[in-house]
Amino acid sequence: MCGITGFYSFNKSFGKNDLLLMNNALTYRGPDAEGYYIENNVGIAHRRLSIIDLSSNANLPMTSHCGRYVIVYNGEVYNFKEIREKLINTFNTQFYTSSDSEVVLEAYARWGTDFINMLNGMFAIAIYDKISGKLLLVRDRLGVKPLFYFFDGKVFAFASELKALFKLKYINDRKQINYNSISDFLHLGFIPQPSTFYNNMFKFPSGYFAYVNMSVNAENEFGSQSIDYQHDLSDKISLDFKAYWSPESKITKNTISDYSTAKEQLKELIISSVNYRMISDVPFGTFLSGGIDSSLVTAVAQSLSANPVKTFSIGFRESKFDETVYARRTSEFLKTEHTELYVTEKDAQNIIPDFLELYDEPFADTSAIPTMLVSKLARQSVTMILSGEGGDELFYGYGFYKWADRLSKPMIKMSGKYIYQFLKNIPDNKYRRASYMFMQHNHQRVKSHIFSQEQYYFTREEIDSLVNNDYSTRFSFMENICQLDRELSPVEKQALFDLNLYLRDDLLTKYDRASMKYSLEGRVPLLDYRIVEFALNLSQSLKINKDVSKYILKEVLYDYIPRAYFNRPKWGFSIPLNKWLKTDLRYLINEYLNDGRIKKQGVINPEYVKNLVDQYLNGREYLYNRIWLLIVLSSYLQP
Repeated sequence: MCGITGFYSFNKSFGKNDLLLMNNALTYRGPDAEGYYIENNVGIAHRRLSIIDLSSNANLPMTSHCGRYVIVYNGEVYNFKEIREKLINTFNTQFYTSSDSEVVLEAYARWGTDFINMLNGMFAIAIYDKISGKLLLVRDRLGVKPLFYFFDGKVFAFASELKALFKLKYINDRKQINYNSISDFLHLGFIPQPSTFYNNMFKFPSGYFAYVNMSVNAENEFGSQSIDYQHDLSDKISLDFKAYWSPESKITKNTISDYSTAKEQLKELIISSVNYRMISDVPFGTFLSGGIDSSLVTAVAQSLSANPVKTFSIGFRESKFDETVYARRTSEFLKTEHTELYVTEKDAQNIIPDFLELYDEPFADTSAIPTMLVSKLARQSVTMILSGEGGDELFYGYGFYKWADRLSKPMIKMSGKYIYQFLKNIPDNKYRRASYMFMQHNHQRVKSHIFSQEQYYFTREEIDSLVNNDYSTRFSFMENICQLDRELSPVEKQALFDLNLYLRDDLLTKYDRASMKYSLEGRVPLLDYRIVEFALNLSQSLKINKDVSKYILKEVLYDYIPRAYFNRPKWGFSIPLNKWLKTDLRYLINEYLNDGRIKKQGVINPEYVKNLVDQYLNGREYLYNRIWLLIVLSSYLQP
């Protein structure tokens, strides 16, 4: 796990100092070593967090044996040993390190972009070809590892985080807000790929690779029929993308519906995935909340380990937000080496300034705060951590999916607006909050609506009134699903939406920045692409069975831990934000949502904001996440 940066400029705009400025902005992502390569108009650099092969020989940038290619790389390829053996047996390749980086580089040198499909891992890769002058960029299938880029036709630059791009004066001088992203943020709580909060700055799409070159003639690389899309801003630099994987392309005509077959296959896949992700030359552990996903990952890891696995959890002293008792109970059963930390409200509140800056653009998920705290705790003992991200999206653990089924019923579709009118007039916050679910009139957009309202965010109709007319309220993300080999149910469509947006651009983003702030590598076994492809083609009845969510995943878990340990409601990893906004964090409302600041920014309607704050402070507590969204947005707009 590391940080990577680089540039490709038409007019040799940048030099060594620019590259080092970018690289040093990501020191915490890789405190163990740094390096750079620069030639003419191209520069690439690397910050290393040493996990596999701790020797200096494995430092990056690394040059291929043939001398033609140079690589910088963030992430891990877990099956590198198998690929290494194939290279040895096929080409008699000699290796000088035991790192996965050398394997990735030599695989590209031998097989070209076909090597990408061999990789099982999380990765953002940049490889420069000294002879052709082309720069290859690759991002992993699910978007576990981040990759951002700036492109205006004359200059291309990339980095693991936006803050590194801002270190280039050329980019910082042209930094302008992408106002189209504001509607996305207010509706979802994050900005989905490929957009960012800034013009000409993008999230590199997951499951894609691209070539950067001095020519616009894309046919030279892929052929005229194989380009997925191009940036066509000028004739100076071309940027040509091609997809190599997507969830939609892996959906098959038939599903697995036999319980015994499904359980056996899933268990084997999870064991293989966890085993891969335990490969490390540094101490590792797991995040253990006591919930289904983290308990399963920990249980499998412990079953594969000869020594007690180090496990970590934190808790708040308020019982509603404290699951440490369940984590401790699970740890005692599995006999792990458990560390837990009770944090005060003040501990969490003190992290909020760091949280607001860490993500470089508006990002509303406050569960990042406890994730930052537990990452800081874990880093005192380990350098690599396993966690359970992905289980809810793949095996239907969210309340979203019940709503997707409910709102798809013909009677609900016909009577939704009447239900909305009835519920919103009941003087009870529970019913008023639920009323928003029935506002949706455009059933092509029901998936984002369900997600938004489960998170207490703004509806599209509210955003039309909230955002001033001078700024577009066009939503950038697509909800329509292309033609697939089988017809998906409303629940399956909702889960696919979450996999493509919420998981990648919220949960994995949260996890990466929160862990890497403390130089902690995070691995996600349940998002092995083989498990994802398996889950996409698993019968819905094996995911939700008689109102039991994540059914088949739980059945695998119960082979390791008694089911009685999990007979309790799902709480999630959260903070008491509603309470804090009325007490210790009230100052954020006063600072960021005051009338003078909102009017000066000129983006959102000050009367709407004032009315919303008044409603919230006068008892409509379900509005707290809407208030939080506006605080975060205002912190990124000019004061």
